[in-house]
Amino acid sequence: MPGKKLLRKNEGFIKAWELFLSNGTIEKELIRDVISYSWMRSKLHGIDPLVSKIEDTLSNEAFDERYKNAMSFINTAMPFMNSLRKIVENTGFIVRLTDKDGYVLETIGDNKLVEEYGNLNVYKGCNVRENVIGTNALGTALEIGKPIQVLGAEHYCKQYHNWASSACPIRDEKKEIVGILSATGSNENVHPHTLGMVVAAAQAIEKKMKLEKINKQLDMANKHFYAIMQSISDGLICTDNKGMIMDINLFARRFLGLKEEDIVEKNIRTILEQKNYDKIMKRIHNRKKYEEEEILFKTQKGTNISCIVTVTPIKDQFTREVEGLVITFKEAKMVHSLVNKIVGAEARFTFDDILGKSKAIKKAIEIASLFANTNATILLLGESGTGKELFAQAIHNESSRRKKPFVFLNCGAIPRELVGSELFGYVEGAFTGAKRGGHPGKFELADGGTVFLDEIGDMPLDIQANLLRVLETKQIVRIGGHNVVPVDVRVIAATHKDLKKEVELGNFREDLFYRLNVMPIKTPSLRDRKDDIRIFTDHFIEKFSKRMGKEIEKVHESFYRGMMQYHWPGNVRELQNVVQLVVNIVNHEEVLDYKHLPNYMKSSNLPKRLGLVDELMSLEEIEKMAITKTMQEVNGNIALASKILGIGRSTLYRKIEKYALDMF
Repeated sequence: MPGKKLLRKNEGFIKAWELFLSNGTIEKELIRDVISYSWMRSKLHGIDPLVSKIEDTLSNEAFDERYKNAMSFINTAMPFMNSLRKIVENTGFIVRLTDKDGYVLETIGDNKLVEEYGNLNVYKGCNVRENVIGTNALGTALEIGKPIQVLGAEHYCKQYHNWASSACPIRDEKKEIVGILSATGSNENVHPHTLGMVVAAAQAIEKKMKLEKINKQLDMANKHFYAIMQSISDGLICTDNKGMIMDINLFARRFLGLKEEDIVEKNIRTILEQKNYDKIMKRIHNRKKYEEEEILFKTQKGTNISCIVTVTPIKDQFTREVEGLVITFKEAKMVHSLVNKIVGAEARFTFDDILGKSKAIKKAIEIASLFANTNATILLLGESGTGKELFAQAIHNESSRRKKPFVFLNCGAIPRELVGSELFGYVEGAFTGAKRGGHPGKFELADGGTVFLDEIGDMPLDIQANLLRVLETKQIVRIGGHNVVPVDVRVIAATHKDLKKEVELGNFREDLFYRLNVMPIKTPSLRDRKDDIRIFTDHFIEKFSKRMGKEIEKVHESFYRGMMQYHWPGNVRELQNVVQLVVNIVNHEEVLDYKHLPNYMKSSNLPKRLGLVDELMSLEEIEKMAITKTMQEVNGNIALASKILGIGRSTLYRKIEKYALDMF
């Protein structure tokens, strides 16, 4: 019965339409505002209401391109178009879908409607916008952005006056119109609920589009996550809250020597020591992050590899209960290498940086260069201040280990009880104050490179035994631990002491001495290379002048003579400190001469041993006199005196005590 009512109503629409065409008058009692406004827009667009054909159809190529670009939208909408067609099946309805520009992309349904009432821009590729065919459900819905039902003579073009059409815009997640869905039939078969069905179908399409976009984003996120997992240079393992492995990346599989099928869905305890597994699970159950701590992984070959590990719990959004874990790790060696680079554990000097042209220094460099290309242990022998560390760095940089760490430890500068932990590291809980997770020693940090052990003559006897074992086995065991860690390290040792004498006194192990003394190199004292004193003097004058912003106009020969006749017990280090002192006190652009030398260096204050008289003196007497004169010159300033003498302050205090000197 709704159809008959509409037919009677349509008669009034026709009269109102005719009146509007004749004089532009709108019968407001019959015509809705939305239709009257559309008629006015259609008239302004110059649409011929009696036209039977409008040429606004895409070429085959243009349509194919537009259809291809809208394929995802069409595929989403087609199931709902078919469902809508089935609902109105056998009632002469056509279901159409347009794009945002009003071009028909798909049309399905009963072609009898077209054959009986006309085909004005109904087919694929035709345009149905208001500015093309006047008032119609699809074009007007696109214009106003709302669902609409246009009945009979409410259409602007007469060819549609027997049609009733319902249309609804379809919007994307940004609320922008991407197309229009419509159902069109004859006036006789239209039903008020038709618009509701079209609106419901359009809303379903929108929801599916949104869901498909979310699924696509999730799929893309999963692909990105997988690509990131496989490409990063860290090990990455994902588990559930019981430690069952859900995923493991390529780096981790290769690092542990495992295949994916061998490890996925197995518990992580299969690749961890029990105590490390217990520690991780305890933290996670307490909902705490396990961050950058050292643990051991078990490989397929049965060996243990030390790694720096971070474990992050994944928590439920609402309950905050732990649902799983993300475990990332790096091999400890890689982390140590990075730390070494940051803190400067590298050799900066080469043999080209060693100043001097004397025979003594040239011979030492020649021997050191020869030894550098071997992998044997080297022992540097020489007085304090002769450049033993400089030689050690140059040897490292000349060797095949030049790109690996160069790690330094002064065995005489740290407390005796800490030497072992510094060299070999320690495990967590090894002693009071030990770091959580333990700490690597110098040998681990230097793996692949060189360890330089300065003042090895001061190393405690018990640590000497451990060092000997490391040199022979190339393995270390951290203090408090039991795991054996292989290390590939070259040792360069240095001392100012007579190690043979120390062996006789029982202060140094004989077996370690012979293990170190494979390739001894003597770094000559400044007394043995007098020819180089002038070179050093000029070098340090230039260096400190630039640093202090001073210009030394000239250096008188008397200054050089004073430098040459001094005996330099502190060697090059002392010479450097003297020049620094002199440059510091000299006036700008002043000529340096003999008077600028410290008093203890001048002829009247020099030891008689230097040829001023014939009396001979022991080295201890010379040392005592040098300290006495220096302390007098600097008015008891320990820091300045130690710099001038080229020795540490603690060493200077010991010598003052040794000689019972009253400096104050």
